[in-house]
Amino acid sequence: MPAVRVDGIEIAYDRVGRGPPLVLAHGATSDARLFRPQVEDLADEFTVVAWDEPGAGRSSDVTASFSLADYARCLAAVIEDVDLGPAHVLGLAWGGTVVLELYRSHASLVRTLLLADTYAGWKGSLSAAEVRSRVRGAERMLAVPDEVFAPSLPGLFAGTPPAGTVRLLSVMSAQARRSSMRAELAAVADADLSALLPRIGVPTLLLWGELDARSPVETVARPFLDAVPEATLVVLPGAGHLSNIEAPEAFNRSVREFCRSRS
Repeated sequence: MPAVRVDGIEIAYDRVGRGPPLVLAHGATSDARLFRPQVEDLADEFTVVAWDEPGAGRSSDVTASFSLADYARCLAAVIEDVDLGPAHVLGLAWGGTVVLELYRSHASLVRTLLLADTYAGWKGSLSAAEVRSRVRGAERMLAVPDEVFAPSLPGLFAGTPPAGTVRLLSVMSAQARRSSMRAELAAVADADLSALLPRIGVPTLLLWGELDARSPVETVARPFLDAVPEATLVVLPGAGHLSNIEAPEAFNRSVREFCRSRS
């Protein structure tokens, strides 16, 4: 298992395959395992790197003051550790906000951006009322006793996910850390990267589940499309917020074609 240390924090990641680097940043309350369908399929053409963000999976805990900039700095260290040059960088959901911050602060490490079912931060993509509602919901999850703490987010799927996926999400949820969720919540709720979007200077793929209830196509994806100069939007029919799991074949095909044409 490769790993890199940043200011005493160990960040673990999986590295599979050979070819141009494709770096995957997962969503909240999960880890690198969320990208199993992508790692297994895309490693024939790319060096696929899926990290466990700080505070998740095999990586070290985070402190209470861990910020969005800290997440981006750690992701930059992973890309530098892989040492294959600028990478195709894909962020799913909360991971997309981290990837946008990575681009803002370390643009030289990014060959292309792939943003899936994500936000320019909650403050940058959602109404103030919706942000308040989500923060209250997350705070209720954080307040439960340790013996029943297993956070799950509403509205992840448009349909019934495969049984194996449900089991995997349950395992990751049971292993989620309260300190990590607090750090993620503080970072994503207050982030507003909307002003960055018109300044993105690399080709950008927007991958969205047609029925994403948490980051809707019309109110979040299309403003991304309007703002990012070199953006292409692919809407995956019938998929929800975790479109990489609900529509893996279409998701992977879109990623492969986009990255192949820009490697």
